[in-house]
Amino acid sequence: MKMAAKYQITSAQKEEIELARKANRDKRTEAKLKVLFMRAEGEDSKKISEATGFHSAYVSTIVSKYIHGGIEAITGKHYGGNRRNMTYEEEATFLAQFIDEADGGHITDVKAIKAAYDKKVGHETGHGQIYFVLHRHGWSKKLPRSKHPKSATPEAIDASKKLTPEFMS
Repeated sequence: MKMAAKYQITSAQKEEIELARKANRDKRTEAKLKVLFMRAEGEDSKKISEATGFHSAYVSTIVSKYIHGGIEAITGKHYGGNRRNMTYEEEATFLAQFIDEADGGHITDVKAIKAAYDKKVGHETGHGQIYFVLHRHGWSKKLPRSKHPKSATPEAIDASKKLTPEFMS
């Protein structure tokens, strides 16, 4: 069975694959490089599939990724980095409005924070997303204050208790 011309690997590419296999330390990447090496040797997808444990359709996908993206498409790190919707500083300025509200004696609700967060980023986020944001900025679940910040001092309360009308005594 003859391989399609666009899936043929040249001798220069085969050398590139061999060098990548020598430099590689990741076993998942090694399995993909083995697929490419076997394809360069002229093996078909079914034999490569049996040797590597990958499905034959995935073997074709790996080869296609290599042909279109080069060795970096196979060996490169495709994950990592900041996948957040906002930077740390943007999150801090966003949460500042809720800190002011909480310091004013109001109860800060996570549902309200999430709704404002979704509006700010322009799309719906998962339920856990807002908890990750709050945790990143040192927020924790707290109960409401036992007394209002503008409530009377204990001395003022004691003084008012002493002022009882004479008809109640």
